[in-house]
Amino acid sequence: MSSTEIPIKEAVPGPAARARGARTLRDKRSFLPALGLNLIALAVGVGAWALLARAGVQALPGPVAVADRAGELIADGTLPVDALASLRRVLTGFALGTLLAVPVGFLMGWYPVARGLLEPYVQFFRTVPPLALIPLAIVLLGIGEVPKVFVIFLAAFLSSVVAAFQGVVGVDRTLIDAARVLGARDGTVFVKVVVPASAPFILVGMRIGLGSAWGTLVAAELIAAQEGLGFRMQQAQLYYDLPTIFVGLITIGVLGLLMDRLLLLAERRLTRWQETR
Repeated sequence: MSSTEIPIKEAVPGPAARARGARTLRDKRSFLPALGLNLIALAVGVGAWALLARAGVQALPGPVAVADRAGELIADGTLPVDALASLRRVLTGFALGTLLAVPVGFLMGWYPVARGLLEPYVQFFRTVPPLALIPLAIVLLGIGEVPKVFVIFLAAFLSSVVAAFQGVVGVDRTLIDAARVLGARDGTVFVKVVVPASAPFILVGMRIGLGSAWGTLVAAELIAAQEGLGFRMQQAQLYYDLPTIFVGLITIGVLGLLMDRLLLLAERRLTRWQETR
């Protein structure tokens, strides 16, 4: 190399870039084994179910009988109509509960006065099961769609509001103090620091709220429903129609699992800035 030539250094990725690359590689490596384990667990579960049904445990219907019944309900349009009705109720109640829970949780976490005023009510209603409010909902709201959605809304709200509140309370004070030292006002600190730092808690609360919403669905559809998975299962119970009950259970589980996976995907995309251990 001549004296006039200047050596060019290769660009060395910074710590953040290396962390992102390592996380991406780790995710790719862990995806296939996790998917394989899920498939193995599914096969083992269906196999154990088939063996129990074959052994005649409490007249348990086997996977083939349940699949045949599901095919019949799909062919006559019953299952799609019921699934859409239940999905509409869950989505409405869950969306309303989450939309209200996030600002209420922020208020409780950011303003001590709001916390003192709202926390007793939140904690009180958390100890009262939403299902216990069904008689009151019927008396006050009638027997239409409103009381069904209200019970689901309450279950989702109470599960999400505490997570949002805890997310604000758990923000590192060092981050808030550093932003204020740099001249940020309270509104800027809240939007730029508190909200992003609270996002993981909010998303976890949303996942818990979604599970609570689906868990409340069957009881909510006790309120004079004419369609829905819970309604269909209750009708099947009267005639001891176990395959139809299993179809309803599996449909609820599959829909809830798909919605949970979507929330988990959103959580991973919105919290990429977090360090992973």
